[in-house]
Amino acid sequence: MTDWGGLILKTAIRCCTLFIAALLLLASCGYRNPNIYNGPDRTVYITDWKNRTSELGINTKLYQSLIRWFQNSKSLHVSAERQGADLILAGEIKSIYFPSRSYGSNNIAVQGRMILTVRYILKDLQSGAVLLEEQNHAFGEDYLISTDSAVTRDNENDAIERALKDLSQKIYQRCLIVIPKLEEMRQTAAESKQEQAKEPQAEALGR
Repeated sequence: MTDWGGLILKTAIRCCTLFIAALLLLASCGYRNPNIYNGPDRTVYITDWKNRTSELGINTKLYQSLIRWFQNSKSLHVSAERQGADLILAGEIKSIYFPSRSYGSNNIAVQGRMILTVRYILKDLQSGAVLLEEQNHAFGEDYLISTDSAVTRDNENDAIERALKDLSQKIYQRCLIVIPKLEEMRQTAAESKQEQAKEPQAEALGR
């Protein structure tokens, strides 16, 4: 007679063992969560983003979404003030438009695309070095166009919401790539200033 209880127990133990082995393998391979920063503590001053579009409040939504992403990392601290911060993340929403993407019968638009363009910069407040800069970061989301203008507007708003969430995540992840290089960039900036300071002295000696 088959011992089903023992068989189930053995299967459970085997599955747990494989799961633990997989975790150890990931750790040994240097697996790192791309959404978490584990380096030295840094304070980031995130400014209120400017909004150059007619869509009221989207800059505030983007700002709030960015803050939520940065709060995922315990080693990153978000500040509402410039004083005492290591880095500044500033930006603006440059434009937004809704071109038609596809058409149905009688050449009537049935799908549109919301395209949002932003510019932003991540800068070291100590050295003035620019860690990250994007002049024209365009981000798009598709939406359905209805014969009911109110429904279409709701779909446009949903597309904006999705774009702001995805955009804030991508900006955050790009910041995580360059923030670990902060000390190296500070050292490079300091060496550059030292070299510039030596040039006038060399010119004076040559006169």
